[in-house]
Amino acid sequence: MTAKLKTAVLGATGYSGLELTRILLRHPKLDQPLLLRRNSEGNGAANLDDLFPAISGNGGHPLHPLSWPALKKHGVRLLFLATPHEVSRTLVPEALAQGLRVVDLSGAWRLKQSQHQAIYNFQDSASVNATELTQRAVYGLPELNAERIADADLVANPGCYATSVILALAPLLKAGCIDRERGIISDSKSGVSGAGKEPTARTHFVSVADNLSAYAVFNHRHVGEIVEQLDLGTQELIFTPHLLPIPRGILSTVYVHLNRQMTPLEVESCFHNFYLGKRWVRIFATPKLPQVQFCLQTNYCDLGFCLAEDGQRLVLISCIDNLLKGAAGQAVQNMNLMYGWKEDEGLQ
Repeated sequence: MTAKLKTAVLGATGYSGLELTRILLRHPKLDQPLLLRRNSEGNGAANLDDLFPAISGNGGHPLHPLSWPALKKHGVRLLFLATPHEVSRTLVPEALAQGLRVVDLSGAWRLKQSQHQAIYNFQDSASVNATELTQRAVYGLPELNAERIADADLVANPGCYATSVILALAPLLKAGCIDRERGIISDSKSGVSGAGKEPTARTHFVSVADNLSAYAVFNHRHVGEIVEQLDLGTQELIFTPHLLPIPRGILSTVYVHLNRQMTPLEVESCFHNFYLGKRWVRIFATPKLPQVQFCLQTNYCDLGFCLAEDGQRLVLISCIDNLLKGAAGQAVQNMNLMYGWKEDEGLQ
C-alpha cells in the first residue's frame, strides 16, 4: 500500500485556511494534516474545533505551535501557508531550507516585476535570497502552468480576483483576438470573505449590508498578477473591485473590443479549444451566463459571454467561489499536480 502524503497547514483559523483544512481532511491520498498556529493566531485556542464547532468530531483537530523539528518528526513533506503575505515572506525561505515543498496562499511570491511588488512594500526585495526565490516560485494557476507546477517546490497560489479575470481573458489574448489598443475593463465584485477574517470598518455588517461599494481603484494588489500573467501593460487594463453584501463568491464582468468581427460560435470555440481537458473550467453556451450561485462550494470557474451584433464588442462573465477556486480549492488542485494525481482528487 502506498504511504499517504503528510501535509501541514499554517493559518487554519482563517477563512481560506479552514476551507483548505476541510478539503485535506477528506482527501483520499493524505494523512490527517498537521494544523499549525502562530502565537498570535486563534486567540490562543488549542483546538480548531473551539473556533469552528461545525468541524468538531473525530477526536478534535489540535493546533500545534509551528516548529521545524516537529514537522520533520511527523514526516511532513508539504506545507500550506494560509498566512498574511509578510509572514509567508519570512517563512518560505526557512521551509524550503528544511526540504519542504510549499504552497503559499498569500501574495508574498506571486509577482516577478519590481514595479508590481512595490504595492506590498517588501523590505527584503533587493536581497539575493528574495530575488532567487521570486524567480523560483511558480504561479499556481493550473490551467496555464500545469507542467511547471508539477515540478515546483514553491507554488504561489493566485489571488481570487486575478484567477477570475485571467481565466476569462487568456483564451482570447492567446488567439490574438482582442484589440488591446482600445483597452480592457474588468468590473469585479466579491463577497465579504475575500477581505479576510479580521474585521475592518469597511467590512462590518452595518457597512456591507444592503450596500455595494468600490474600493482600491487603480491600486488593487491583484492588478500586477493579471497583467504579468497575461503579458499586458498596466495601461491596457482598468480593474475595479467591488464589495458585495454576500459571504462568498466573485463575479467579474470583463469588457473587450475584438480586432475583427467574430461570431458567437467562434468565440465559444476559442474557449473550448483553450480549456480542452481542463477539469475545473465550465464554458456556458451563449446566451446563458454564469451566476455566483452556480459555482459556490465548488472549485469551478464558470465562463460565459455576450457578443454585440457588430461582432466586435464582447462582454465576458467569470464566476468563482473566492474561497475555493480563488484560494483553498486551487491550492489542493496545485498539490494534486505536484504529486502526479488527478486534478480533481479530493475536490469532487
